[in-house]
Amino acid sequence: MKRTFLKTCAAIALSAWTVTVSAQPVLTKIVVPFNPGGGSDLFASLLAPELSKALGTTVIVENRAGAGGVIGADYVAKSKPDGNTLLLSDASAYSINPSLYKNLPYQKDSFIPVVDVARFANLLVVPANSPYNTLQDIITAAKANPGRLSIASSGNGSSTHLTAMHLQRAGHFELIHIPYRGSGPAFADLMGEQVDMMFSGLPAVTEYLKSKRLKAIVLTDKKRSSFAPEVPTAEEAGMKDFESYISQGLFAPAGTPAELVEKINTAVNVALSSPEVTERLRLLNAEFKPNTAQEYGAWLDAEAVNWANIIKESDVRVE
Repeated sequence: MKRTFLKTCAAIALSAWTVTVSAQPVLTKIVVPFNPGGGSDLFASLLAPELSKALGTTVIVENRAGAGGVIGADYVAKSKPDGNTLLLSDASAYSINPSLYKNLPYQKDSFIPVVDVARFANLLVVPANSPYNTLQDIITAAKANPGRLSIASSGNGSSTHLTAMHLQRAGHFELIHIPYRGSGPAFADLMGEQVDMMFSGLPAVTEYLKSKRLKAIVLTDKKRSSFAPEVPTAEEAGMKDFESYISQGLFAPAGTPAELVEKINTAVNVALSSPEVTERLRLLNAEFKPNTAQEYGAWLDAEAVNWANIIKESDVRVE
């Protein structure tokens, strides 16, 4: 009798424990492969609470910086493909790094593009007190003083680094590249006038431009931005067919079921289309356009070809 009673108690306890465990909320993690303060971190922080509402789960942001975004991307690539570990990056993990690194721990097909969170052109910015006001000012000074002018980037092999290399190749001049671990530290040194210039997406520099701590030189788009109509395009500044875009996208590990990818894509489209978020994006000089995973993947594949050509032509190497 005593033994039967103990078995019954144990069964009840186990049942209660099982119910408690299964009732725990699902935790979804958005991994940002860069330090806090940059563009990817900005959009991840904006997306997380909205995605929590749309998915009905707890969504957190985790920064895993290092090696130009490779460390954080590799972590996600090797994560369980259950939709609970996602990567929010400037798309370098997918469209740049596979052509850049010889011994990359993951490949392009290690990820599934889920949704394009935001896409925008780059701005070339300089400190507020910089003597350079036009792209021609910079080119003239660089040619007159080889090896004197510096340009910061968010890291070796980042889109901001490759855009800088593309510009130098197109304009036939040279700059000293100063890579940082993320755009946050780079902005600090740029505003401190320790470096001369930097490429960045418009949303990440909005506040610095408003507070006049930085000034914009040129926009890498086909047409001027409605958010910064006073800034000329690269073509207007003398660089024909010069374009460069940053996409802050969401990626899932390869093997994530198609229905999960579609579910997350739909949730992001809903979350970022709300009036409240639309207004917050407008204040960041960014805009969201609903898109499918297939549309985003096709654009990224075309970008991968473009970046591969720039990497080869500029002989960019990252060990």
